[in-house]
Amino acid sequence: MLSDVVCVRCPRSCLIRVAVEEGSVKSVEGYGCRLGFEYAVEEVTNPKRTVCSTVRVVGGRYPRLPVRTSEPVPKSKIREVVEALRGVTVKAPVRRGEVIVRNVAGTGADVVAEMDVEPEAA
Repeated sequence: MLSDVVCVRCPRSCLIRVAVEEGSVKSVEGYGCRLGFEYAVEEVTNPKRTVCSTVRVVGGRYPRLPVRTSEPVPKSKIREVVEALRGVTVKAPVRRGEVIVRNVAGTGADVVAEMDVEPEAA
């Protein structure tokens, strides 16, 4: 099976063709650097994404807190990550970078806050 991948690791945006047979990579063509080669192989064999979402905030200046995974998670786990965040509520104050959920959906990635949320002004 041939897969074409547009590399996003550098501004060159190389079009890379990866040949996979029986679950293993047989050839990689069109990459302009080592990063492109690594990206294309991973994208075809085990694609990953950073998941961004929001969770509910109680007692905060804002009702929702933007969050993201601390590292990319396998695409096959994205739905599980989003479902794990569905009922999460945090109490203000919250600081950017604070861990909201550890090892979300068994991925090894934490979910972290993307902004500060101060308590509501009295």
